[in-house]
Amino acid sequence: MRFLAIVALVLMTLLLIYSSTGLPALFDPDAPASANVSPRYIEMSSGETGSKNFVTAILADYRAYDTLGEAVVIFTAGIASALVLRSYGKKARAQKIRKRAKAPTG
Repeated sequence: MRFLAIVALVLMTLLLIYSSTGLPALFDPDAPASANVSPRYIEMSSGETGSKNFVTAILADYRAYDTLGEAVVIFTAGIASALVLRSYGKKARAQKIRKRAKAPTG
């Protein structure tokens, strides 16, 4: 079983390395995002959204559904973590109570 996990990890690593070779170089001014998308957001966001801060315009207007989705994922992860920790705490308390009940009194 451990061998299978190691093989899967190596294959996934190789796949990620291979797929990253098609990405543009970091800080490349000729990359599609830098050449096409960013200038439009910088130039047009104030007029299209009415926001003076173009970062806020991008997050709140252009990518609002994406930002909402990210917030939902983080909220769900927090609730799930709280529920798991709560159930762990209940089990730990129940075990302490059982140990006290079984302990000899003297």
